[in-house]
Parts: sequence; C-alpha cells; structure tokens
Amino acid sequence: MPRLLLVALLLFTQLAHGQAVPYGNNPVAGKYATVRGVKLYYEVYGAGPPLLLLHGNGGSSKEFAKTIPYFAKRYRVVAMDSRAHGKSVDRADSLSFEMLADDCAALLTHLRLDSAYVLGWSDGGITALLLALRHPEKVKRLAATGANLWPDSTALMPELWQQMKRGYREGRTQTFTDPSRKNDWKVFLLDWRHPHIPLSTLARIKAPVFIIAGDRDVIRPEHTVAIYQNLPRAWLWILPNSGHATLHEHADEFNRKTDEFFRARTILLPSR
Repeated sequence: MPRLLLVALLLFTQLAHGQAVPYGNNPVAGKYATVRGVKLYYEVYGAGPPLLLLHGNGGSSKEFAKTIPYFAKRYRVVAMDSRAHGKSVDRADSLSFEMLADDCAALLTHLRLDSAYVLGWSDGGITALLLALRHPEKVKRLAATGANLWPDSTALMPELWQQMKRGYREGRTQTFTDPSRKNDWKVFLLDWRHPHIPLSTLARIKAPVFIIAGDRDVIRPEHTVAIYQNLPRAWLWILPNSGHATLHEHADEFNRKTDEFFRARTILLPSR
C-alpha cells in the first residue's frame, strides 16, 4: 500500500476513534531526513499542492495543531521542526536564519518538491522570507506572520526587547553543561543576534507575499508595514484584537484568509 494512502487511513482511524492527532510527535505521519548534516524531523498530511509550515523560536511543528487540519483538506502539508528545535537533531554550535532557510530548500529537494507554498510564524516568517531571497525557485507564495528583519527596539516592542536584554545578561556568563540548556541558549541567541535583512533586499522577492501581524503583536506595527511596503507584490493584514499568536488566537479566520491569498488570481501592488 502506498505510504500516503496508509497515512491517510491511519489518521482517519485516529479521528474516527476520537483520538486527538499528536501533531509534532505523530509516529503515523512523522519521518526524518538527513540534509546538510542535520537530522530534520517533519510530518506530512493531506494531498495536493505542497505547503511548508515553519514554526517560531523555541517551538516545533506541534504549534500548527489548529492549522494542519484545515490545509490538509486541500494541500500536501509538510510541517517541519527547524534544526535545534523539537525533534530535529543539531549538534553544531552556531545557528542562523540563513542556515534554517537553506535547510528548508534542502528538505524540499529531498522530498522531490520543486517548490511549495510557505507559511511561517515569527522566526518561521523570517525563515520564509530568507527562503524566498536565497532560493526563489522553491517558493510559490509565502505568508509570514509576526516576522522582523533585525533584532533591536526599532523592530521589536520595548517590552520584548528589554526582556531579551535581561535574558542575555543573565545567560552570557553561564557555562551550560546540560545539552538541553545549551541548546536553549543557542536558540535564544538566534533571536538576540539575528536576523539582519535590509529592507532594500525585499525588492528581490518575486513571489507574492502575505504580511500578517496582530494589532498587539510584539513586532512594532511600523516595522510590519515597512516590510509590506518594500515587497514588489504583497498583501498586508493587521488582525484586530490579536497578539503575536495570530494563527492561534484567530485560527479560523487566519486559515481562511491565508488560503484565500494562496489561491488568489491577482496580487495588488503595495501602497507606497
């Protein structure tokens, strides 16, 4: 029996018996791929055009528990754990968004997918933008919610930036012997030191982009608008009454609107 059919039948059995699908830790749908020297974990659901889901800092593919069921009805959803996150194994010391973007391209190649729609949240949104910059042939369209282009108080809200500064001061003098805590520190430094994407480089992104944020996001609203305004073809959506977790707090509306963007016939130019 073909694997995709087997996965579909097993998932149907889970749902028929009232079992919650363990997204992010599902032996039925999960696999590993060794790419670029890293063992990446990913799960596949549904059939149709490929859709790559990219989670936030310190998270994993389980963050898409409210996203996968909707899109799996129409797409072949690939939810991956970024290196050093979730079940993906990464023993290297360094970490950057460029590395994460190159991992995404390598995983798509491993899966024999020429390109995919991409949905990224927070760090995943940053990775999605860099994927479109570094591997434009891999991205059909991308949606990025809660993404920033650089790490300072001009991009992040003051409360978050102060919290990060305190975290850095507390951690920089420590010696981490426990592998888990050492990995957590590496993941923290990813957001402390990165990304560094000049606004001007966004003009090179040819794929249509959907820029999303909550009106109470941890990303400054003017930073989100600037990202939108510097993209050649883009939509902008600021969700009312929403924080950083737009895809959780307004899951139904978020899924419908993002799907509408992926399937739209035309993408209007941003207002300058």
